[in-house]
Order: sequence, then C-alpha cells, then structure tokens
Amino acid sequence: MTAAENVCYTLINVPMDSEPPSEISLKNDLKGDVKLKTEALKKVIIMILNGEKLPGLLMTIIRFVLPLQDHTIKKLLLVFWEIVPKTTPDGRLLQEMILVCDAYRKDLQHPNEFIRGSTLRFLCKLKEAELLEPLMPAIRACLEHRHSYVRRNAVLAIYTIYRNFEHLIPDAPELIHDFLVNEKDASCKRNAFMMLIHADQDRALDYLSTCIDQVQTFGDILQLVIVELIYKVCHANPSERARFIRCIYNLLQSSSPAVKYEAAGTLVTLSSAPTAIKAAAQCYIDLIIKESDNNVKLIVLDRLIELKEHPSHERVLQDLVMDILRVLSTPDLEVRKKTLQLALDLVSSRNVEELVIVLKKEVIKTNNVTEHEDTDKYRQLLVRTLHSCSVRFPDMAANVIPVLMEFLSDNNEAAAADVLEFVREAIQRFDNLRPLIVEKMLEVFHAIKSVKIYRGALWILGEYCSTKEDIQSVMTEVRRSLGEIPIVESEIKKEAGELKPEEEVTVGPAQKLVTEMGTYATQSALSSSRPAKKEEDRPPLRGFLLDGDFFVAASLATTLTKIALRYVSLVQEKKKQNSFIAEAMLLMATILHLGKSSLPKKPITDDDVDRISLCLKVLSECSPLMNDIFNKECRQSLSHMLSAKLEEEKLSQKKESEKRNVTVQPDDPISFMQLTAKNEMSSKEDQFQLSLLAAMGNTQRKEAADPLASKLNKVTQLTGFSDPVYAEAYVHVNQYDIVLDVLVVNQTSDTLQNCTLELATLGDLKLVEKPSPLTLAPHDFANIKANVKVASTENGIIFGNIVYDVSGAASDRNCVVLSDIHIDIMDYIQPASCTDAEFRQMWAEFEWENKVTVNTNIIDLNEYLQHILKSTNMKCLTPEKALSGYCGFMAANLYARSIFGEDALANVSIEKPIHLGPDAPVTGHIRIRAKSQGMALSLGDKINLSQKKTSL
Repeated sequence: MTAAENVCYTLINVPMDSEPPSEISLKNDLKGDVKLKTEALKKVIIMILNGEKLPGLLMTIIRFVLPLQDHTIKKLLLVFWEIVPKTTPDGRLLQEMILVCDAYRKDLQHPNEFIRGSTLRFLCKLKEAELLEPLMPAIRACLEHRHSYVRRNAVLAIYTIYRNFEHLIPDAPELIHDFLVNEKDASCKRNAFMMLIHADQDRALDYLSTCIDQVQTFGDILQLVIVELIYKVCHANPSERARFIRCIYNLLQSSSPAVKYEAAGTLVTLSSAPTAIKAAAQCYIDLIIKESDNNVKLIVLDRLIELKEHPSHERVLQDLVMDILRVLSTPDLEVRKKTLQLALDLVSSRNVEELVIVLKKEVIKTNNVTEHEDTDKYRQLLVRTLHSCSVRFPDMAANVIPVLMEFLSDNNEAAAADVLEFVREAIQRFDNLRPLIVEKMLEVFHAIKSVKIYRGALWILGEYCSTKEDIQSVMTEVRRSLGEIPIVESEIKKEAGELKPEEEVTVGPAQKLVTEMGTYATQSALSSSRPAKKEEDRPPLRGFLLDGDFFVAASLATTLTKIALRYVSLVQEKKKQNSFIAEAMLLMATILHLGKSSLPKKPITDDDVDRISLCLKVLSECSPLMNDIFNKECRQSLSHMLSAKLEEEKLSQKKESEKRNVTVQPDDPISFMQLTAKNEMSSKEDQFQLSLLAAMGNTQRKEAADPLASKLNKVTQLTGFSDPVYAEAYVHVNQYDIVLDVLVVNQTSDTLQNCTLELATLGDLKLVEKPSPLTLAPHDFANIKANVKVASTENGIIFGNIVYDVSGAASDRNCVVLSDIHIDIMDYIQPASCTDAEFRQMWAEFEWENKVTVNTNIIDLNEYLQHILKSTNMKCLTPEKALSGYCGFMAANLYARSIFGEDALANVSIEKPIHLGPDAPVTGHIRIRAKSQGMALSLGDKINLSQKKTSL
C-alpha cells in the first residue's frame, strides 16, 4: 500500500510557504516548556503528513511529551499516534509502542471524562491488534462509566474492534445488547443499536420488538437508526413488513424532520397501498412547507415528483394537488417552478377548478407585491400554468381570461407577452369566448405600455372584430391612441406654440359618436382640457411613432385594412363604406407623412413604407383576392401553427407516458413476492447502499454491452513503452471531481527512489493534493491516485512529469515528461430545453460568441445535425416538423446546460451546395453563444474535433 493510499482520518490544513525545521531543533523544542512542546508537536505532525520519516523523535516524544497531563498536548498526541509509522519495515510492531500502550491504558482509567472519551475515539482508528489487546479490559470497564460521552465512545470502540479483530472481543454483540437494555442516554442507545444492526441483526430485532410501542418517545438519532433497520430487514425479508409497518406510520408523526423524511421514503418502498402513499406524500408536503432551507424543499419536491412517476401513485397524488399548492407561499422561484409543474402534471377535471382559483389569487397577489426581482418571473410562470390549464380544460378559459387580460398593461413585457400569446390561442380555439376577449381587449387597449404588446393587440383586434359595433370601437380606440391628425401639422403647431398649453388638445375617454353617414365626429376622441402637459403624456401610439418605431405603424395599417374590408362586407350603404375606407386611408397617409418628415427620432424604414403603401393600394382597389388574403389566409396560418404546436405537445406527452408505462413482454415471467426465494429478493436495490455509493461518487452505472463503453476507453497513455518508467492514467470523472488513477511501472533493473508524480493544470482545474513519493523495486509497479477539482465547464489540460533517483547512482534526478491529459467538456454538459422566448433572450444577453465553420465529410443535412447533437450532448429546440422535408438548407437552434448551471446556445445554419453535385459535403456555420468565454471556446473546439464522421 502506498503512502498516498494509507487511510487517513484526520485532515489538517498546512501552510506550504513555511520552511521545515530540522530534527535537532525539534528535539530541543520537545524538551522545552509546554508552549514550545505544543508548537514543536504540531510541526512534527505536519512533517509526517508530508511524507517525512522522523524515527529519531519517537523516543524523545515518549520521554518528554507523553507523561504530560496538558489537554492540548494529549489531543495532539492522539493525532501523532494515528499517523506515525508503528511497525518496522518487515511489519513487526516497534518496541517503543509498548510504552505508548501503557500510557493509553492509564488514560482509559483517567478521572477526566474528556480524556477517556477522546482516547476511546482514537482507538477506533488503530489497526494494530497487538496494541489493542492489553487495553480490552479497560475498554470494557468504560461501558459502566457515569458519563455518557465515555459510554458512547466505548460502544464505538468495541464495534470497530469487533469488526476488525473479532477474536479480541468475541462476545461483543451480547455485551452491547445487555448494555442497550439498561442504558438511558439517547446517543449511547443509538450507537449501541447501530452496532447491533451491523454486527448481529437478530439481537437488534429482539430489542426492537420489546420496545416497538415506545419508538415515538425515543430521541431522533435513535429513531433514524430504527428506520434504517426496518428498511434493511423488510428489504431482505419482505414477509416481515406487516410486523413493522405500523411503527413506520407512527414515525411519520415524529417531531424530527429527518426522521419524517426517512420514514416516508421507507414507507413508500415497503407498501404501495394508497393509504401508505397518501400518508408519505402528506408527510413530504408538510416537510416542504415547514422547512426553511430551500435546498431541503427542492430535495423533498424531487421525492414527490418521483412518486408521481409511478402510474398507480399518480391517482393518490391527484387528490393532494391543493395541499401541494400550499408550497407556493415559499418566495424561492425554483421551488415555485417545480411546484407549479408538479401541480400541472397532476391536475385533472376533478380539481382543475380549485387549481385555477388558487392560481388566480396568486396572480392578483403578484400585482400588489412591491417589485421584487423574481415577482415578474413568478407572474410569467403563473400565466403559463393558467395557459396550459385552459388549453387542457377549455371550460376554464372563461374564468381565466378576464383576470389575465389586466396584465396586458403590465410594465413587465415578458409577462404581458405570455398573456398575449395565451389570448391569441384562446380567441382562435374557443369561438364562444371571442366577444368576451374582444370586449376586454378594447377595455385595456389604451393602457398598454409596451410597443411589442401593442402590435400584438392590434393584430388580434384586426383579426377577430367581426361585428359592426366592434369595428367602430377599434377605429375609435385607434383615433384616440393617435391623437389629433394630421400628425405633422399638429406637432409643428405645438412646437411653434400656436396651441397654448391651456387650450391643448388631449385625449378624452372614448365615446362612440357615429354620424348617420357612419363617420366619427372629430370630438369623439379628442377634447379640450386646461392642465399643462408634459411631452411624455402623448397618446401611446403617437408616442411610439415619434420615437421612430414605425413597425407598429405597419401593423396598424394591416389592422385598418382588415377591419375596413370587413366593414365593407357588413355595411351595404356605399356612403358609409367610402367614409370608413377614407378614414383608414387618411390615418395611413398621415403616418407616412410623419415618417418622411424630420419630426420622429428615427425615419421610417423602406419596409414599413412598402407595407403601408400596399395597404393603401388594397383599400383603394378592394379586390376579392386581397380580401381573401387579408381576412382568411392570416387566420389559417395561425390555425396551422397552433395545430402543429398542439401536435408536438401531444407527441412529447405520449413519449413521456411511454417512458413511464412499464411494458411487460408476453413471455416475461411473473414474480410473486410470496414465492420468491430470499436470495433473489436481494436483487432489488438497497436505497441506503445506493445513496452511500452516490455520496462517495461510486455510482454503479449499468455498462453498455458495447465493448467501447468499457473503462478501458478512458485510459490515457502518458509515456512511451521504451521509457524507463511507463505510466498510464484512468480518468474517472464524478461531477465536480476528477480522479486520476495512474499506473507507474519501473521498466529498469534498478531500484527507483523518491519516484514522484508531479502534476500541473491548465484551465479551471485545481490539484487537491500533491501525490506522495514512493520507491519502486526493479520491474515493480504501483498505483498513484491524484484528485482534481473542477470549477467550471471548459476544456482543461493536466500535464506533468515523473521524477526519480536511481539507487546508488551519483547522477542528478531523472525526469520523464508525460503526455497531456485532456479533460472532456462533454462529461459536464447535459441536454436541456427552454422556450423560444427564453432562447432569444439568452441569445441577446450572452456576450461570448464563437463562430465555427462547417468542415465535414457528411453529405446529408439531417445526418450532420444528428451527428452534432450526439457529439455535443445538446438538444435541438427546433421542432421536428420544421426540420422535415428537403430544401437544400437547414437552420436549427440547440441548447444545453452544464452541471454548474451554465447555459450554452448554438445556432446551426447549413446548406447543401447543389451546384457541386450530389456527393458534395454540407457547408455552413455554427454559432455558439455562452456567458463565459471558456464554455464558448470549449464547445467550439469540441465541434471542430468531431465534425468529420469517422468510418468504422
């Protein structure tokens, strides 16, 4: 066993900059006063931890330090005896250790309980049976000590000695069982019970059966161990379940959150009865609400989500949706997000009404809250959840829409955009709600503050106003929003001061004043008012136009054209028709005039001019073809888009449900639990064992049958076969840690002394500790482990060399340079999904972009995209329908997230150069965007390396 692999229980932080003292000065200090001895002992410990051998100091410490009664010295001596080599090179115990053993026998009989207890803790770490044997009577005597600190450490010492050297104390289980029956202290009982679980389970069960009714009165630390025992017993022998399930039910009422959590988890594995699942879920919900730590809330929420994945449990959880929604009182956004998603997955026609009432209340609450950075995001989440509820349960839409429409005038554009998207879908899907939506839209129209929302609202009004009254109302609102026309003349007058502030025209409340001809009295949208106005108080649409945003004008022109064409078909009188069309054309003409003048901050773009001019032309000609295009084709496009979206959602839901449904093949054997042999039962995974392995980073992944997926695939050769020292490394990546297991082989006939692996890192990697030097016999080999911490997602490089001295040679140290080890970024990147809006927002925000030119031998566009997805672990956000078919070019958005929470976006724009023939490879670019430079560059490098398809 190398020095690096020796088990160490005590970790000490060492400042590396200090100069190590000499052995002589340490000897002198160890003979000085207590303060000097303490400092000298600390230095000795640090030097031994760094691999120094100080055999000359052992006797000095035994003579001058060991007899001292100072508590600090005694504590340091425990660390010293733990790490100091206690055997000769041939494995025999050092003679001096007998003296040490005697000193510890005295400490085990010391009147001070701290010294007794800490000595017992130290004995748990000893691995030499010869040292422990003389101490056994003293350790047994400590079980009867008056102080609980001594008794509980005595139990631990007996347990570890029994586990390592059973012959020293063969009657340990019986001894501890008797101790447990008479013990009153909770921590001592817990340690004794834990020992019985691992050393003699039958005795532990005997004890538990005598006190099973008093379990609720025990301390939480003992209850936790009892839960573990029950789980293990029932896991190994399912027929015992009935005996213990009542006990687990009782523990759900424990005052300790940890016990409740473990008991709920155990109950779910022991029983799948609806009452058990309900009790466990209720317990989880209470924990989430009562615990203040957000991490705990998220962990327990994950447990609830796991429960939901089981088809038979889902029905039980559906009845608890209202309880789950109580979690929304937590201010943390991540917790709320998971809760809403869970509630949405569980909602059914039985409880959707209650869910919608709660969500409506939450939405209204967010309106009154003083602005917090997450309030807007939470509002968006609520809107999306209500949207999904309304789509799945159309009866709910009528309740939801009036509440949500208020948010169109919200300052937060993202929430308003979500509402608008929902309204657009609802008005298209639910014909019966159209009058209600149009009415509410007209009510809030004048209060909309964002130009983007304004454009959307104009489109909806233009598309779905079908009655004469609604069309007239839309025209009134537009006039009201534009202010006095012609715009250019009124603005010039205002600047010239012809309109005095007290006579200035302002927008008044809308009144539907329609003359017999069907035109509008000019006063309807305008009235005189006295108070002086600031420039900002312009009508909204006029403000957008003067700011130079003429895209909204193009949208207005389309809306006016649609409603004018519809008005013509509804009203038979020529006079009214012409009057309405003339008014619409006047509004467009005045906007065009404004765009060409110097009044707006930015002039009108050519595209917007073309659009408005086209609308003017359509209105002047009124051809049936244009009428069809404006009033039918637009709606059909929306209908196609919504049905494609719905189809995609159904497809993803179907995939999810397929994943969850456990398919049983026709000729699969049926396993009856009552008939299953005991040894077969153990094939089910032990949750405690799994969680322990996960914590240690040894999760046993099911290896694929493919031989390339084996561990050998991760072995990197570091030196050549002809080098005096051959080295290769197995790179094991476990989330934030990388473990390098380096095999070092001495290929010479000499003994290599002080053979040291020296490593350095490049990138966001950090070497945790320096590997210790070792001695290699001729043609011998050894394994050296090195730990590296990872801080972010970027390609890291580990490089270094092996230095050694040849035994008996007078030359300098020899050095073998190692090949670089490249850490693959793909171990940290996982596919993820986000909405189009989130993708665009991140694309705009992220400042690092890496443009990669496509250079591949793949000739098919779709095949290239799939190859990139496979080699980068990214997920394609562009729906399959949009990518299907063949047109010679393709654009797709990709997204992934690292385990450190960093986002990575990519846009693939590729084409097939047809003029170069059918076998021409794909060309184009991939643009990668990320928040950090390292992520963008690393992903670019990965794509460059894996672009070409290797022929197997």
